[in-house]
Amino acid sequence: MTTGFYTHPDCKRHEMGSWHPECPARLQAIEDQLIASRIDQFLDHRRAPEATLADIGRVHTAQAISRIHDNVPVAQTGHFPLDGDTSLNAHSWNAALHAAGAAVAATDAVIAGELDNAFCAIRPPGHHATPAEPMGFCLFNNIAIAARHALDVHGLERVAIVDFDVHHGNGTEAAFIHEDRVLMVSFFQHPFYPYSGTQDIGAHAVNVPVPAYSKGDVVRQLVTEKWLPALHAHQPQMIFISAGFDAHREDDLGQLGLVEADYAWITQQIMGIARQYAQGRIVSCLEGGYNLSALARSVVAHIKVLADLD
Repeated sequence: MTTGFYTHPDCKRHEMGSWHPECPARLQAIEDQLIASRIDQFLDHRRAPEATLADIGRVHTAQAISRIHDNVPVAQTGHFPLDGDTSLNAHSWNAALHAAGAAVAATDAVIAGELDNAFCAIRPPGHHATPAEPMGFCLFNNIAIAARHALDVHGLERVAIVDFDVHHGNGTEAAFIHEDRVLMVSFFQHPFYPYSGTQDIGAHAVNVPVPAYSKGDVVRQLVTEKWLPALHAHQPQMIFISAGFDAHREDDLGQLGLVEADYAWITQQIMGIARQYAQGRIVSCLEGGYNLSALARSVVAHIKVLADLD
């Protein structure tokens, strides 16, 4: 297997304050753990380009794009609040372009056959960003932009989005709520931010809310009983993963009980679907995960499966 690893230095320059859990140290922790685990050398490292405004505009309104671009602070130490959880610094625009650009470039490379699959170590994350509004630590919806690129630029007929973040990917669901070419499957802690995913569900979404303190056995059962039948029925030609690792039992931003072995198992199930219907094509993009040690260990477990290093 050839697994691409996309990132860019600007993704570490975006920050929302020293107190904020969505911090640049997240990417450094991942990179350090890849080296410590001795799998760094087996990945195809690629520098993420910038997404174009056309790429972003396939998902986001002109007003949403302008709200980010026009409010980036000039001062190197300043911040502009978009909401109570999400703000901009002087590097946020460039970071957001590279985060979305990583997802688009990975999609191009996987469809071209240059890579079997890819993981994008990017921030800001994306799955809460709706077409009209950045929110919840997210500026542009990286995974939605990549999926739309696969559909509209490469002409794929069916794709699937798998979201295993502890929070519901409300922005992704909003982007494809009327799109029958896209199946979205997810689980998320409920009730919990952003308090969505249980009402007005799109016809092509399989949302499985789970109560706080649920552990890996609960998640494995729902993947087997809910996700896999829907994925088999949809027969996606490519799979996109919103890879949030904040459902880990050590992550204080959520109250679920997953461990590294659970993330590896979920990835194995997704790989099985991809091999059967999608020529193995997967692009995975980092979403949440805020305990640095748990995040890094979980990402390594995820990538080991993608790269067939287990």
